[in-house]
Amino acid sequence: MAANTAGHPYHRGLHRWSILLAFCTLLLVVAGALVTSRDAGLSVPDWPLSYGKLMPKMEGGILYEHGHRMIATTVGIFTIVSLVWILRVERRGWMKTLAVVALVAVIAQGVLGGLTVLYLLPWWISSSHASLAELFFSLTVSMAIFTSQRWLAGPSIVPEDSENPLRGLSLAAALCVLGQLFLGAAVRHKALGSIYHICGAPLVTGVVLWVSMRILLHYARNRELRACAVTLISVTLTQVFLGIAAFMTRIAYADAVQPMPLMVTFTVLHVAVGALTLATSIVLAILVRRNLGERIVMQPLTADALSA
Repeated sequence: MAANTAGHPYHRGLHRWSILLAFCTLLLVVAGALVTSRDAGLSVPDWPLSYGKLMPKMEGGILYEHGHRMIATTVGIFTIVSLVWILRVERRGWMKTLAVVALVAVIAQGVLGGLTVLYLLPWWISSSHASLAELFFSLTVSMAIFTSQRWLAGPSIVPEDSENPLRGLSLAAALCVLGQLFLGAAVRHKALGSIYHICGAPLVTGVVLWVSMRILLHYARNRELRACAVTLISVTLTQVFLGIAAFMTRIAYADAVQPMPLMVTFTVLHVAVGALTLATSIVLAILVRRNLGERIVMQPLTADALSA
């Protein structure tokens, strides 16, 4: 069913499909985190087949590694469906371009995953694979928003306060989160010590809180910006707690002969909420550029103005 919204048709089915794609992509991120957390990265030594088969026996580490590949294949197919759907019904040229970018990204993600296996887990390929997964999830979330009825209804413009600018700060927050996620991926793949990721956490959290509080203090009249800022604060604080829990459980079970369930749980949740944090920060940067109008420069009061 399609309805006209601000000159562009709203396709309910496409929007719901985009939500499903984003959800499946989050599951893919979780599956990837399970592979690394369970030390199952080379449980299947070949690619694109698994032990020369489409479906090997699902046991031990093969369950996690091949299960991850199955979810990735599903996400790839769903992305192709999204591309075809968007090319058929969308009038917005940039949205069609975005769908093509999504397909290229998911193909690149699959190739990086294969290279990770074939070259025996080099940290820079593995970390790039993990970071691109988080970026692709953010892309699917953005596509779900762009196809929503609320987006098609048009922005709610508010002027940008020259004393409290948002555009650059919101972009900086997203870039900081992305950098922190890359450090986390490098730590998981044993390229760096955890101290780098730990030291980056207060900086990233500070930038996120800075931009969020600026919105709540100066731009709260815009409902979209307010809701996104509250969401970003919530997921960021949750991410900090999960990071502490993952680190403490890793220390507690350092002598364990295999990954312990509690450590795996907190680590996987930390990765998943990290993806949500990046997606929320990117959505916030998009909404800032969508809803902010020209800057208002506050002029000092003069004697003539007061007398008038």
